Order: sequence, then C-alpha cells, then structure tokens
Amino acid sequence: MQEEVIENVLARRDSLVLMPTGSGKSVCYQLPALLLDGVTLVVSPLIALMKDQVDSLKSKGIRAAFVNSTMTYSDVRTVQADAYRGRLDILYVSPERLTTQRFNDFLSALKLGLIAIDEAHCISEWGHDFRPDYRNLQTLRNDFPDTPVIALTATATERVREDILQHLRMPGASRFVASFNRPNLTYEVRPKRKSFQVLVDLLGRRADGSAIVYRFSRQETEDLASRLAGRGFRALPYHAGLEDDVRRETQERFLSDEVPIIVATIAFGMGVDKPNIRLVVHYDLPKTIEGYYQETGRAGRDGRPSDCVLFFSYGDRMKQEFFIGQIEDDLKRANAEAKLAKMVEYGNTTSCRRRFLLDYFGEEWSKDNCGACDVCLAEERRVGPDSTFDGTEAAQKVLSAVVRTGERFGANHVVDVLRGSRSSRVLELRHDHLSVYGIAREMQADDLKDVIDQLIGMGLIERASGEFPTLSVTPRGRQLLKDREPVTLVRQVVGPAPEGDPAAAHDEVLFQKLRVLRKELADTLGVPAFFVFSDATLRQLASNMPGDRDQMLKVKGVGDSKLRQFGDRFLSVIAGHLAGTGDKSAHTP
Repeated sequence: MQEEVIENVLARRDSLVLMPTGSGKSVCYQLPALLLDGVTLVVSPLIALMKDQVDSLKSKGIRAAFVNSTMTYSDVRTVQADAYRGRLDILYVSPERLTTQRFNDFLSALKLGLIAIDEAHCISEWGHDFRPDYRNLQTLRNDFPDTPVIALTATATERVREDILQHLRMPGASRFVASFNRPNLTYEVRPKRKSFQVLVDLLGRRADGSAIVYRFSRQETEDLASRLAGRGFRALPYHAGLEDDVRRETQERFLSDEVPIIVATIAFGMGVDKPNIRLVVHYDLPKTIEGYYQETGRAGRDGRPSDCVLFFSYGDRMKQEFFIGQIEDDLKRANAEAKLAKMVEYGNTTSCRRRFLLDYFGEEWSKDNCGACDVCLAEERRVGPDSTFDGTEAAQKVLSAVVRTGERFGANHVVDVLRGSRSSRVLELRHDHLSVYGIAREMQADDLKDVIDQLIGMGLIERASGEFPTLSVTPRGRQLLKDREPVTLVRQVVGPAPEGDPAAAHDEVLFQKLRVLRKELADTLGVPAFFVFSDATLRQLASNMPGDRDQMLKVKGVGDSKLRQFGDRFLSVIAGHLAGTGDKSAHTP
C-alpha cells in the first residue's frame, strides 16, 4: 500500500497507516519528504531508533538529522541552523522535545512540509505502550493546521485507531490498513518444560542469522545470557538497567553481526531494522497480543523464513497478573487483564495461530491451514502412526483425579496425586488415600501436563482464570468420563523447530567473501553491516555475479548512492572469485 499512502501524502491529506513490522512504513514519509517543500518532522519514541534511521538515510545520500537529549547544546544549534537554511529533508525528534517552549519557537519559524508520527499507538491509553508525552502531539495540529499529518503504527486494534485519530484531531484522515499477515514467519507455542535445552537446540539450528530472546525481568535476562555464553553462544543481555554506553555498544555489536544473540527485556527492539533475525523467542509470557506481534515482527524482515517461538506456562500468567494487580486505576487494570486473557487464549488455542493473530487485529483469514504455525503443521503431519495415540486411559485417569480432588486444585497438585507423590501438601490433605492416588506412576509429570493441556483444548477440562488457576471438569468431560468414550491425543515432541525453506541458490563461497568485505566497509564507516548491503542483496550478488556497474544496479538493494560508494569494491571481489573458479558464465545478464 506504499504507493497509495504516498499519493495521499503528496496530495496534502492526513493519513493513518497500519502496516506490519518490516513492511516498509518509513518509506511512506521518507519518500514524500524528498518531494515536498520544507522539512519533514518525524516524531519518534526512541533515541536509538532515531540514530539508526538517520544513519540509514545518510547512507542513501538523504539529508537527515535528529535532535535528542544525548546531544550538546552546540550540536543542537548546528542541526537547527541546517533546518533553517533548507539543508535538511528530514528531522527526527522525540515527543518530549515538543514540551519545551524553546523548541516550539524553533519549529514555528520553520516551513514544515509534513508531520510524521511513528509508533502512533503510543498516544492511546488503550494501546499496549501508552506514553503520556505523546499526548502533547495534539498541539501540532493547532500550531500547523495546514501541514498534512501521517500517523503510523504496526499494532492497533479498531479502538486504538479511533483513539489515535481523536487525539491527533484528524477525523477526516484516509485510513490505510495493510494485511497483518507475515507469510515468512512460523509461529510456535511450546510448553515451558526443559526450555533451556530446547532454546539451545533452536539457536543451534538457526546459526545462519541472529536471534532475540525476550525475558520478563532484568535479572532473568542476565542469567539466561550467562547460561548461553556458558554453552559457547555469543550472547549478551540488554535491559533498561544497564548503563547507556553498555546498551548502545550491545546494540551496535548486534547490528554489526559481531554478537548474534541478544537476551532482552521488551526495552530492546523498537525500530531495530535488522533484516537477518531468524529467530525470536519469548521465554516468558508477554502481557499483550500487540506487544507479542510487534516483537515477533522483528524476525525475517528480509522476507526469508524465520521462526517465532513462545514458551507457555501458567506460572508466567500468574506473574503477569501480580503486576497488573498493582494498577490502581480500575479501568486500566481491567483493560490490562483483558489483554493478558487474550494472550493466554493464544497460548491455549488448538486452531491456527496465524488466524488468531489476524482476527485480533480485525483481519479475516480464509484458509483452513496456514502451513506455518505449530497447530497447522501438526495437522499436516498427523498422517503417520506415531503422531497420535489412544489417550482414553490417560484422559480417564486425569478427569477422575480432577473430580476426586474436589475440582479446587491446579495442574501441579493433580499430577502429584496421579504420580503418587509424598509431598507434604498431598499428605496433609490426605489425598494419598484417594482411589486415584498413584494410578499414573508410569507417566512422566510433563506428559501428564500435556494431557491436561490437550483436554482443556478439547473442552473437557476448564482452567479457572485469576490468581489460582484451578481445574474443573466440564459437563462434556463428565459425560465422556461416564460413557468411557475413546479419546485420541497428540504425541508431544520437545525438540528443535522445523527448518524453514532452503535459501535461494547462490554461490555460498562468494557470499561469504562478500560478507567479509561488507564488514570491513561497515567497520570503517562505523555503521551496522546491513547499512552497506543486506544479506538478501549479497545473496543476489552471489547468485547473479554482475560484471559491471549496470548489471550490479539491477540487483535489489543496490541504488545509485551505494553503487558509487561500494560498487567497485564488490565488483572486484566478484571478478576475483570468478577468475579463481574459472566460471565466466555468470557475467552474462
């Protein structure tokens, strides 16, 4: 939808743009900025995001700058002078900057061609990342009534969209809602058991790219990064409690591919335009679908197959509920509880996860099987004799234990009773005298929990919401227990995720040579490697093997500016590689 949005902006009409992470929202204001009279003002929530955007624009020969709290007064004055004199196309600022009278006086003296508000969902209290300073943006409409405004976000329900339009005072804005579907991403939910070993397996299978592992707390972030380092992985922690210099260095090392794995709180990632992230893992339960969708959207921005894995447990839900309980405002607390309930529903769903996500954002999904989530993939594989088993006996035992213990306990206690545990809780309640005590000693605790989860998904057991997630048997479950109806269960597999599609054919040796050259150039310029060329562009160069500048310009990701800066160096490596292999055929366009 980029063309439609850009045409609307150039016609000087307001726009509300919803596009998934990685779909190219920035182009919707960056390109008009080169065509409109005056400076384009971009309001952006994170300093790191501004710097990355400006560095990327400068590498393309575009006149861009930012103003934020890390700069000296002298540096700010220099940027403002450039803006006054028409030497800037794009100026990035934080919403906090708009609260100062001095900066507003500066803006009032400028000719603004366009106002772009990135991460616009931050203006809504009903969004997942409300920031009070975003409410100050209302004044922009008053101060610049004739300047078109474009508000952009990747995550906004219908309610949040209406809130954005109301607070930005742009009721007549054209709405552009692209598909939220990211077809190259595979979504998977795994029980949070043996999770560290599963994570190690996942990272081992995705050594061709980078990974982000999200954790709930700062301490958990550091602990997991340390454990991964102990297993030989190059991993670093990232959270808001680290010194600014440490965070900045960590992000730069990640962007330059020096460190392929970041273990982070949600403080990391907004605006990280790294194309080769192959794996995003949520080691703990996110608190909203919006946050989860935005964070998973950082994977596969180059369009190649990438995985999004969530480790799901009810213990994590209780941890989130504790903090939600601290919210004093009743309405805000109820909103947070409702959002968490949808996140839990996603973890529990036995139908297509892609359909669940799209439905949440109001988009219909007509296919029966997306072929790229664990539920649909399991359905496709459910043809062999080992994928399912007769779970009638296991189901009867679990249902009976839930009933006999009084339907007032959680899964852990029910499993303890079934396995004949001598825990103090079981003995204190005299549950060791029940007829169901020890009747499933032969089963592992994790296997019994899998059975419980599947019976919940089948509507035979209900798990209560709230602080104590107790189990109860539904009327349908009681009827099945009475009639001893057969139950078929899915055999759970704990192991690495399925591999994505193989990469397009290219010369791997040449690809690695080009990566070495790219790193040398990036280090010299002090920018992330993908600012030179993305992996996708290098692969196409290693496939097409252009022999001159005209041929190289036909490769996606190579523009005039980068051709002037880097073209001869890359053509030289390609020519040297071909001379070494004796293959001249690739020079033919």
